[in-house]
Amino acid sequence: MLENFLEAGLSAAGLSVVFTGLMPTPAIAYLTRIFSVEAGIVISASHNPYYDNGIKLFSIHGTKLSDDIEKEIEIEINKPLTCVESYELGRASCIIDAAGIYIEYCKSTFPSNQSLSGLKIVLDCANGATYHIAPKILSDLGAEVITIGCEPDGLNINHGCGATEVMLLQKHVVEEKADIGLAFDGDGDRVIMVDHYGNIVTGDQILYIIAYDAFQNGQLHGGVVGTLMSNMGLELALQQLDIPFIRTKVGDRYIIEKLQEQGWHIGAENSGHIILLDKTTTGDGIIASLQVLSIMIHNNISLYDLYYKIKLMPQVLLNVHFSGNNNPLATEHIQNIVNKVERELYGIGRVLLRKSGTEPLIRIMVEGKNKKQVIKMANWITEVIKEIK
Repeated sequence: MLENFLEAGLSAAGLSVVFTGLMPTPAIAYLTRIFSVEAGIVISASHNPYYDNGIKLFSIHGTKLSDDIEKEIEIEINKPLTCVESYELGRASCIIDAAGIYIEYCKSTFPSNQSLSGLKIVLDCANGATYHIAPKILSDLGAEVITIGCEPDGLNINHGCGATEVMLLQKHVVEEKADIGLAFDGDGDRVIMVDHYGNIVTGDQILYIIAYDAFQNGQLHGGVVGTLMSNMGLELALQQLDIPFIRTKVGDRYIIEKLQEQGWHIGAENSGHIILLDKTTTGDGIIASLQVLSIMIHNNISLYDLYYKIKLMPQVLLNVHFSGNNNPLATEHIQNIVNKVERELYGIGRVLLRKSGTEPLIRIMVEGKNKKQVIKMANWITEVIKEIK
């Protein structure tokens, strides 16, 4: 329904529409760039349930739009709609084998002198847009691939599977005695991994693996970028290597902006958005996975051996629903609570409260050295916010 409306609206404005079929978000960013079209549009719930379907936009360069441009678009949306004359209406067409074009590009980012032969990989596609892309890429490169979350029906995307719910993947990796598990979110711009022991490997740890390997091979070219949510353990591990580390606001667009500003090319969110600007213009779960797999093959070691040196601090993430336009975070009471918690963490820990950009949620993060204390403090803040509502 959304696709039909978009086609009608764009055509009425005199813009021609080129369809790709079901594709991951980073694939649209790539195709937008190589076909030099005016913009790329993705209809997706991203990592959320199907009923949160929305629209993502990419510029002609395959990058997300800036806050300023998005605000200008919002202003235009509120203006009366107009339609061009009949002879100026846009036309609709399709890219033949858009999936094949993207598959070949992804494979080109994997070293041609390497193979995944001998690796058993459990792949969770979240019943989303990578279900017909990722298994073929990994199989073509020689891996034995066991798939879960590869039967989308339009309603089961991200439901009990994928990068946001990896328990199913952990179970299958251990049962299948696999070398690694890969979990993408519904639109394929995130990846969370599982090692052969069944341990979760987060975006922070994936960032460390890729940055450390680039550092070791003299290809880092500066530092790396994370967000306010990045674990302090990542920051400390990078400090030990004298690798510069900068935090941004939460959101992959802010990571990309900072990377471009610094002239660097590696950044990530803990949630699994891995930004590799020397290969992509946005987060790409498949391409990030291929880089980690390449590092495993090159060094002939397991995923665990690549990340065990980074000691993450206990970090608790909780969500509180809120309704309307009220913002509990703006109250003085909440600010006093946050200050008190940070004092009790003795300066070795952090508290971050923020409104979700996609859901009616307040996101709570508490981080520190003592896990029990962190859990207690996070639950306390949660209850205080609920009472304010």
